Amino acid sequence: MEVNDMTLAQTTFVIVDLETTGGSPKNGCSITEIGAVKVQGGQLLGEFKSFVNPLSPIPGYITDLTGITNEMVATAPIIDEALPEFLAFCGSSNETVLVAHNAPFDLGFLKAAAEEIEIPWPEFRVLDTARLARIVLGRDEVPNCKLGTLAQFFNTEVKPTHRALDDAQTTTEILYHLFERFGSLGITTTSALIKKSSKRISRPRYQESQVHWQVREEFAQYQRWEGEIAE
Repeated sequence: MEVNDMTLAQTTFVIVDLETTGGSPKNGCSITEIGAVKVQGGQLLGEFKSFVNPLSPIPGYITDLTGITNEMVATAPIIDEALPEFLAFCGSSNETVLVAHNAPFDLGFLKAAAEEIEIPWPEFRVLDTARLARIVLGRDEVPNCKLGTLAQFFNTEVKPTHRALDDAQTTTEILYHLFERFGSLGITTTSALIKKSSKRISRPRYQESQVHWQVREEFAQYQRWEGEIAE
């Protein structure tokens, strides 16, 4: 059975989070860590966790943010090895839906890595928990749809830590809370949820999808500390 024919309970979801050396692969930034959780019907099917050697120094402000040092990734697999392993973990794009918080950020890096190592990117269907939250959560409930804000709002067991697997686990909990919200609207199939998430959102949109909000904010703070931008 393909994804479009499945209920949310029947669908296999792989919730992924990345840590990187910066905000965009277009600026030469690379993946340093991949974390992912595979679930179906509320059951944990598996977890994936791997450092990735970016083959370039990790900026100091990224180490301050994530705790990932050059020494920690020195002996890690390079993306040529790590990405195929992650894709094998994900399984068939006919059966698996990828989920990420601010998905354009994570998918942008993953697709850029696939292009770099010259492997085809599977045509996964994708859900963005930030986008889903904007649809069903009002401003009277949350001031924004950042991962930390949603984790606090839903009181998730795992808190975001700027580490890939922790943040993927947090996103997984948020995803199921959002499923409950959409269920109350009568949306219980994967195709219906994907269709709903693709529609224009009336709630004012944040710029989180353009550059990973955590990296952007921390980088701006780092620049202020260094006196590189005006106060």
